[in-house]
Amino acid sequence: MKVISGKLKGRNILGYNIVGTRPTMDRVKESIFSMIQDKVSDSVVLDLFAGSGNYGIEAISNYAKLVYFNDKNKECLKINKKNLDNFEVLNQSILLNLDYLKCLEYLKDKNIKFDLVFLDPPYKLNCLNKILEYLTKNQLLNINSYVIVELVNDNLKDDYDGLVKFKSRNYGEKKVYIYKYGG
Repeated sequence: MKVISGKLKGRNILGYNIVGTRPTMDRVKESIFSMIQDKVSDSVVLDLFAGSGNYGIEAISNYAKLVYFNDKNKECLKINKKNLDNFEVLNQSILLNLDYLKCLEYLKDKNIKFDLVFLDPPYKLNCLNKILEYLTKNQLLNINSYVIVELVNDNLKDDYDGLVKFKSRNYGEKKVYIYKYGG
């Protein structure tokens, strides 16, 4: 895995082989970031199922202001921190080691709002509807924010109380949806 654009372009990201993860292919990541490039600079980002930090690091490379990396797996966060140290961007990062619901509750309690949210959970969790509803119901999104969802099985709605799907792409069995929040 490599950083595909921005100030860290070409740098290797460690962690493609962490047990229990399935890193996003570079071509999928490149396509996603070409669709959202105007939203990344100066944004506050949540990578809720961060793994090695692939999405969040790409956001930092494209001048995101701050990225919250969360993963329940301590090995993932250890690799993620090593990547952030290697790239000297730990000061633009907050690492959390929580279950995804506990993380969302923590962020809500801290009144943190996001411009970009990346959701790439383990497919067996079947939690995306719950997360998308939670984001809007608990006002975790700024107006005109984007939520990027990577999934296999499509059981998502087109609208979650103002969070509207406006782009989608297929990559074999994998799908990527981009939602925009209008408030």
